[in-house]
Amino acid sequence: MTREENEKRIERLKNIVLNMPDKPGSYQFYDADHTIIYVGKAKRLKQRVSSYFHKEVDRFKTKVLVSKIEDISYTVVNTEEDALLLENSLIKKYNPRYNVLLKDGKTYPSICISNEYLPRVFKTRQINKRFGTFFGPYSHMGSMFAVLELIHKLYKPRTCRMPITKEGIEQGKYKPCLEYHIHNCKAPCCGKQSLEDYQASIAQAREILKGNTRELSQHVFEEMQQKAAELKFEEAEELKQKYMLIESFCAKSEVVSHTITDVDVFTIVDDEHNRTAFINYIHVKNGSVNQSFTFEYKRKLDESDRELLLTAIPEIRERFQSKAKEIIVPFDMEWQLNEAQFFVPQRGDKKHLLELGEMNCRQYKFDRLKQAEKLNPEQKQTRLMKELQQKLQLDKLPYQIECFDNSNISGTDAVAGCIVFKGMKPSKKDYRKYNIKTVEGPDDYVSMQEVVRRRYTRMMEEGTTLPDLIITDGGQGQMSVVRQVVEGELGLHIPIAGLAKDDRHRTNELLYGNPPKTIALKTDSELFHVLTRIQDEVHRYAIQFHRDKRSKHALHSALDDIPGIGPATREKLLSEFKSLKRIREASFEMLSGVIGASKATKLMESLGKK
Repeated sequence: MTREENEKRIERLKNIVLNMPDKPGSYQFYDADHTIIYVGKAKRLKQRVSSYFHKEVDRFKTKVLVSKIEDISYTVVNTEEDALLLENSLIKKYNPRYNVLLKDGKTYPSICISNEYLPRVFKTRQINKRFGTFFGPYSHMGSMFAVLELIHKLYKPRTCRMPITKEGIEQGKYKPCLEYHIHNCKAPCCGKQSLEDYQASIAQAREILKGNTRELSQHVFEEMQQKAAELKFEEAEELKQKYMLIESFCAKSEVVSHTITDVDVFTIVDDEHNRTAFINYIHVKNGSVNQSFTFEYKRKLDESDRELLLTAIPEIRERFQSKAKEIIVPFDMEWQLNEAQFFVPQRGDKKHLLELGEMNCRQYKFDRLKQAEKLNPEQKQTRLMKELQQKLQLDKLPYQIECFDNSNISGTDAVAGCIVFKGMKPSKKDYRKYNIKTVEGPDDYVSMQEVVRRRYTRMMEEGTTLPDLIITDGGQGQMSVVRQVVEGELGLHIPIAGLAKDDRHRTNELLYGNPPKTIALKTDSELFHVLTRIQDEVHRYAIQFHRDKRSKHALHSALDDIPGIGPATREKLLSEFKSLKRIREASFEMLSGVIGASKATKLMESLGKK
């Protein structure tokens, strides 16, 4: 499209907007193929639609949408609520490209009460409202199975799929099955349970699925008392068992307050990139939570949390067939609904419900993140690197991290180790061991400076890639001596952090900066676990090298300095006797049998045994 054609298109669209009324309604944008690409709602149509064509619109996605618009239509309605509902129905019908995308929960199971002559109660993932009444969907499988188990224990609805008819029962076409004999069904197909009794049981099961457990419990209790007064103790005992089952089920529910009779609760949490929002819906009936579900919405036009929540509320309420008169939300809403009122609680039980919904959102977000990271492990590594970059305010991602540690015993056999992590994973081929050459005695600071100096001088000479971050296994002192070499002597600008330990030798803080400051980091976070893993790994590596050197030094001093005992002879001795202690304890005959009499004589003299 040429510039002139685009200007004509914008002018034509602005003329359409000029003729729009300042009344509530829904508007639709069409592309060149006259396909609806966006559906919106407005309290004042003219004002809202004209905002898309202002020069100061700075959101990139909105500009892309406007560039695709070829035509505009609108529908005027009487109220704001009608505009909301109309927008919702049009989005469902046309699924426009630029509208918020709901990642549907159809894969989650629901509970169905069928429309058959003798209804069944079962779980399903196929929603067909002509077949029965559906309750759910349930995002938590445990909750769904708990409800099903309660219904089957209380009312024993039939589980067979046989098409049972009234005529078939009257003609005696059916026989009791195994479920009847093991007391899981009362055999209504054979007339052993009356149709009225079966239908009453199904009606009570509906109340449980609707969340009216408290009312049902009270009804069963009163009926039990009446049967007991009439001296019908067997029936009273049966009702008592039902009452106890219902009470046990209620006790496991999230009890909020018996003063909260019927409310909807909506909360919203965004992902790190603000591309996806997680909206949790909680329904409270008679003081307890009977429905909780989290939906995932994909942003298409950088919609705000208010815009997203306002779009989601009518859709979710319709899905769950909620008629609650009060809707609890985390912030003030510009729009109003005729059938319900928005309420932002500041304290008390209703505030607790908001916190509960937010907790569900965050858990759902965490679960989705874990699922994605299992499919793509590099995603987790990148997230941790970005988190560390943000914590330390680094200029670039800390892809290559190096950590040093010394190991010695009173200055003897002093060594050091350098480990390398790339992409938050150990790169063992890049590990390096160092024998301390210029330091005598136990001086960790000077030893550390020698190793760091040797490490980065060589890397600079060879043109090897320098690390993005250096971590010292120690506090401010270690950081300071490393900085003196890296920045003061070598003139390198490599960030330096330190992992300090408490009195119990447990890592408890991350230090960074000059002068070093403590960086806030939860000790149970994934990033903290990775950092402590780096610290543990360099400690293990340095100690292992030190042990190997001590062992080698001990064998060398005892065997290799003996005239006539060379490497081959030493290998024979160690292969036969396994240790220096056993060599010392061996007799002349045993030694001469391995290395000969001449060498055995020299060895015995050197070991002071002759």
